[in-house]
Amino acid sequence: MASDDLFLTPLNALHLELGARMVPFAGYSMPVQYAGLMAEHQHTRTAASLFDVSHMGQLRLSGPDAAAAFESLMPVDVQGLGVNKQRYGLLLNEAGGILDDLMFVNTGEDLFVIVNGACKVNDLAHMQATIGTRCTITPMPDHALLALQGPQAVEVLKRLTPGVDSLVFMTGGNFAWGEVPLFVTRSGYTGEDGFEISLHKDLAEAFARALLAEPEVKPAGLGARNSLRLEAGLCLYGNDLDQTTTPVEAAINWAMQKVRRTGGERAGGFPGADIVLAQLDGRLPTERLRVGLIAKERVPVREPAELQNMDGQKVGQVTSGLLSPTLNQPIAMGYVRPEYSIEGTELFAIVRGKPVPMTVTKMPFVPTRYYRG
Repeated sequence: MASDDLFLTPLNALHLELGARMVPFAGYSMPVQYAGLMAEHQHTRTAASLFDVSHMGQLRLSGPDAAAAFESLMPVDVQGLGVNKQRYGLLLNEAGGILDDLMFVNTGEDLFVIVNGACKVNDLAHMQATIGTRCTITPMPDHALLALQGPQAVEVLKRLTPGVDSLVFMTGGNFAWGEVPLFVTRSGYTGEDGFEISLHKDLAEAFARALLAEPEVKPAGLGARNSLRLEAGLCLYGNDLDQTTTPVEAAINWAMQKVRRTGGERAGGFPGADIVLAQLDGRLPTERLRVGLIAKERVPVREPAELQNMDGQKVGQVTSGLLSPTLNQPIAMGYVRPEYSIEGTELFAIVRGKPVPMTVTKMPFVPTRYYRG
């Protein structure tokens, strides 16, 4: 650990060399910006940006029972996932609350899993305690994770790593940069086309420098990553998702495949299944729902602003909010009582004691541009 008790990613020296402003995040010293949030956000939308996401947890689950074991922790179809396909997953507790959201890939040999940095220690302990006797769980602390995001990402990456252009959104595979092995997925957290690249930490800086040497690529920090993901309507664990929130309340029903739902071939069998399935089926009402909000005035609305109805009664709370660089309008996500979740509903966010009018709207706020082939 660093002297100030923060972990350093394998790219820390490069961040400092590039003039990054560093901040504590998930126990790590991380770059929040280089040239500035707005510039990095717009560059990602028009060209390609390189993000260091090595604070994330990487692990592999192996053995003949690995898929069934992992599926027992989530309301997600793991056993039916095809080779080289990637899927979004949710670890749940016994109340149906979300312990973490994650991504996983069926490599054909094992399951490659990426979890949130702030949750990785607890996630690993949870998996070891619940399915550790059913499969081999191998953490990968010796690996870095880079994200190359933006419409020109594919042109850049295929110069260095031939064949990656064969991937489509939510697929992955083994590739190489010269003699350096890479595991690449066509996915990310920006709403743009892009890739996430796992490689040994000792080789990460050299690969990052090779990417940054390409004319289309500039570095980007946590600030732009946050504004991009919010425009794409994507949740941030700890803000928009937590252990008290169910997938149905979070409006991510799409993440739960039919095979795991009531009447499905492998329905239930995951923590909190009785609660989550009852909410899905409408047998158990939810007390709140996640919604998108757009402000009518150019006043930034940030978490944890209170949301009120026309009568000044509290009906919810903002969990993520900022001034959208693309729309030049304040946008937010938050939770409201179900009767206020209908698109077009007028609400007020309380900012420094004053009401800011907001309208419930569909997400994403900015159309996503994932490459689906």
